[in-house]
Amino acid sequence: MPRFAANLSLMYPELPFLDRFEAAARDGFEAVEYLFPYACEARELRARLDGNGLRQVLFNAPPGGADAASIDAAWAAGVRGSAGLPGREAEFRAGVQLALRYAEALDCPRIHCMAGLPDGHTAPEAALAVYRDNLRWAAAEAARAGRELLIEPINARDMPGYLLNTQQQAHAIVQAVGAPNLKVQFDLYHCQIMEGDVATKLRHYLPSGRVAHLQIAGVPERHEPDIGELNYAYLFRVIDEVAAACGWQGWVGCEYRPRHGGEPGGTSRGLGWLRAARAATR
Repeated sequence: MPRFAANLSLMYPELPFLDRFEAAARDGFEAVEYLFPYACEARELRARLDGNGLRQVLFNAPPGGADAASIDAAWAAGVRGSAGLPGREAEFRAGVQLALRYAEALDCPRIHCMAGLPDGHTAPEAALAVYRDNLRWAAAEAARAGRELLIEPINARDMPGYLLNTQQQAHAIVQAVGAPNLKVQFDLYHCQIMEGDVATKLRHYLPSGRVAHLQIAGVPERHEPDIGELNYAYLFRVIDEVAAACGWQGWVGCEYRPRHGGEPGGTSRGLGWLRAARAATR
């Protein structure tokens, strides 16, 4: 069975954020991920991790800004990263440095850097050139800190105008940058919406050594993985088979919105898919 990490930005919305760590541990998760840690002190997050026996396996670099107030404001204003935005290089670098400080405090091995939404006046190749240069710099900084840097293709329906949309684009960027610690975050939800043929892509890309992290959600509503058009029971077997053959040892982040997450205990009640996955490996 794949190793699953609860995404605390989307899961357990019925609870205050800091209470979600205990809930995830109670449901049997051994690791967590989330979008941004910066609204909380790193020592408080570390205490929640340690107190519940959890590992932090992923979070995002700031989408914009380099302090908690500006980061929250940027996200609320629709900023979705600055790595591929010409003229925002200093902001991007400051955000990466902040993320690396949090990664050190939380013992988190991976940071996701969002590409951003280039404006209509920016030529695609100009944005990609800035993106590659920024990632080259950030990967070097992350390497000195012993961390991996991730990029993620995001579907154009949920995030119109996002610079990076497909697995092929992401892997081409990683190969062009050439940093061994720059990897791809392969979200099966985004892949299904943009490309389909998810099982074949897993079999193709996992053995490449360029995929560090997977994420899942039901398609199209982004609810639990047992709701929607993707057969995750089959895909989990594919992940297990490919991982066993190539030695892939990444985590699978559960980045979905629980169908009944607004109700008391709603996230936990929706974990039948996880109980079934565990039962299938006994």
